[in-house]
Amino acid sequence: MIEKKSGGSDRIPTGIPGLDDVLKGGVFEGGIYIVQGAPGAGKTIFGNQICFNQAARGARALYVTLLAENHSRMLAHMRRLEFYKEDLIPDHLSFVGAFQILEEEGLKGLLDLVRREVRARKAQFLVLDGLITVHEKASSDLELKKFIHELQTQAVFSGCTMFLLTSAFDASQNFPPEHTMVDGLIELQTRLHGRRAERQLQIHKLRGGGYLGGCHSFRIDDRGLVIFPRIEALLAQPTQPDRADGASISTGNAVLDGLLGGGLDRHSVSVVLGPAGSGKTTLGLEFLSALAENERGLLFGFYENSAALRLKARALNLPFCSLDERGRMDVIWRPATEARIDEIGLELLDAVKTGGIKRLFLDGVDAFRRLTDETDRVGAFLAALCNELRANGVTTLAAAETSLTGALPWLTFDSHTPTGLSPVAENIVLLRQVVFHSETHRLLTVLKARDRRIDMRVHRFEFGEGGVRIDPEHKSAEEILRDMSNSFVRGSIGRPGNDTDY
Repeated sequence: MIEKKSGGSDRIPTGIPGLDDVLKGGVFEGGIYIVQGAPGAGKTIFGNQICFNQAARGARALYVTLLAENHSRMLAHMRRLEFYKEDLIPDHLSFVGAFQILEEEGLKGLLDLVRREVRARKAQFLVLDGLITVHEKASSDLELKKFIHELQTQAVFSGCTMFLLTSAFDASQNFPPEHTMVDGLIELQTRLHGRRAERQLQIHKLRGGGYLGGCHSFRIDDRGLVIFPRIEALLAQPTQPDRADGASISTGNAVLDGLLGGGLDRHSVSVVLGPAGSGKTTLGLEFLSALAENERGLLFGFYENSAALRLKARALNLPFCSLDERGRMDVIWRPATEARIDEIGLELLDAVKTGGIKRLFLDGVDAFRRLTDETDRVGAFLAALCNELRANGVTTLAAAETSLTGALPWLTFDSHTPTGLSPVAENIVLLRQVVFHSETHRLLTVLKARDRRIDMRVHRFEFGEGGVRIDPEHKSAEEILRDMSNSFVRGSIGRPGNDTDY
């Protein structure tokens, strides 16, 4: 029996990771779908992955090739992939070469072969690899349309779902006639972003149902094709209602709790902004160290590896280390190198859901901007990501790096790098380092706390055992800023643009 998606859906899952999310459940039984792409785009892996997945679920699949390459060579490559199962051949998955039939008997001979094989093997899925060869063999567009029409009749009559694999078409020419007749059109492509290549999948057409539009990244690895749907499309609405309930929870720092009007709202998102070395990660470690007995935490970082983070927590004598050793804390380090933004986002959400995470410290959220050159979509991406985290009952603290600009009287907050999180964050805390004469001072300000009465005055802080030590009074910070302002007025601190002050 073919496994269909639960919940009464009439769609059949393809089993390709991520593709059924893009297709909103899968394909329709008896439909015909074109999969097109340039050589090396992944079409043959796509076709084999579909067939092996369906055969593993109990369906019968048929793979028909119109290529000169023999099956043994093709399967030698497929054996390296996880979906390949030798014992499914030939009882549940059969391979038939039809290149010679097409050469000798034309399109009619190919149709007759497909009918015979589908009927004899009771195939519920068919992949025809090499539609471009049919295109070249057809004497006219009308003959090609008749061929597609006969395939459609066979698909409906037998309940066999068909995938036709073909090369990419030239967009400067007219669309191939078969595009207007099939039930779906899937394109696999590779695009260059500077020197980096990224594989992308796009659904151009899907009769009978909706799908996630636009381009979606994918990779080919040991699993075959793995698609990463655009998060802002996949999670345009959270998967469950957001629950903004429950008592406030501690940041892990009593003074900061007071400045925020009593701590953080459960299921909220907070952002800590600051330059390198200002204490963002230390505040995050404190936040995770304040886990309640029934909670699990996750540190998801881009810059510091797991060993370095544990060493830092141990040096500050934070409870993070003991929680980590007791298995109540997960630490994931994901360097922002060749990864894709949606791949990382989905990995994060999966870690949160499978781990039952309730506290998340996202160390280096600004790295998401470096994972894509489509910077205008980062805001929508982060909004969808945060909405889903809230909906899953997660309280999130995200750290983002800003410039090394000091707190001089003529500078406003505009000098700090935007993260894309500010519009969706309930709380924003700004850390600054200022140099006055020969001493560096660290200052903290709460810029925003939604629906709370907060202390927005500047407070001085330093590091010590237990983490960040914030001065509960604002007077020491006020004295520093007053002395700096007076020095500026007297001219002992340079005007903007004078680099000697830093």
